[in-house]
Amino acid sequence: MRSGVRQGPEIWIRGPVADAHAHPGARPGTGNATGAVADAVTGAPERVPAHAAGMPAGVPSALARRYSWVATHGGAGATTLAAVYGGHDCGRDWPGAAAPRSVLLVARTHAAGLDAAVRAVETFRRGGAPAGLDLDAVVLVADAPGRLPRQLAQRVRPIEAVIDVYRVPWVPDWRLGDLSGRPPREAEPLARLTGAAGRRG
Repeated sequence: MRSGVRQGPEIWIRGPVADAHAHPGARPGTGNATGAVADAVTGAPERVPAHAAGMPAGVPSALARRYSWVATHGGAGATTLAAVYGGHDCGRDWPGAAAPRSVLLVARTHAAGLDAAVRAVETFRRGGAPAGLDLDAVVLVADAPGRLPRQLAQRVRPIEAVIDVYRVPWVPDWRLGDLSGRPPREAEPLARLTGAAGRRG
């Protein structure tokens, strides 16, 4: 049984994102998002904790949910994440008919990336995504080493208010094209969600 909240015909969004009615829409992260993402929590059910979105502890990774990685902007890192954590790389397009219906939106943590993530979540909330998709989480990939500046951290909070957010730190090896190592320890929750921890353990 899915732990998400059903929001309209065949669109599932984990957490309290409301008022979606399925119909084809624009590419992820494009278009105009009217209103802040945080507005979506008004009158909505309590959000789903991050740990509830993944498989229960002890479930073999072979049985883990498969995901489609959807980039909300160019250079978000969806291709790298799909290679490291498994799943289907959709690039900047919505999943096709043969791709997993569970979506992880990907964005960098710079200002433009966070804005694109907000627009993509709003697209789901307002019914702009194709029918049958299940928005599980937003994955934010560090755009630089070190701590996120306060101004950018403040932009993350409204997203976290309406949907589970997973963080991926800056990984120098990935920049060099070396994806052979274990997923970063700081992103262990994402590894558990996708089953990558079991596959590489």
